[in-house]
Amino acid sequence: MANGRDARQIKRIRNEVLVALKVIYPAAMQAETLLRSLLVLFPTLEFDYLRRDLHYLQQKGYLERVTPSFESDEALTSWRRRWFRLTPSGTELADHCIHDPALEE
Repeated sequence: MANGRDARQIKRIRNEVLVALKVIYPAAMQAETLLRSLLVLFPTLEFDYLRRDLHYLQQKGYLERVTPSFESDEALTSWRRRWFRLTPSGTELADHCIHDPALEE
């Protein structure tokens, strides 16, 4: 268990993040909106867990942060208000063209 979640649930949530962003690719989605869409599948999902998953996927190169021009300092923007979109690698992963053992169930 990692932070109260098992590995299977973590992988499922991360894969669903990729799927949700794939639907709107190449557009971006705000983290708060992403959380609300995931609550349908994971009703007990807390934002802190999603934030960790978004950070992980970003560090792996599957997501990128989109910073609107009106944000004066992107580091000060709360995680709920941050925008994310798939990278080309994230799209390939969502389409099952490439594999990542850390995300496979």
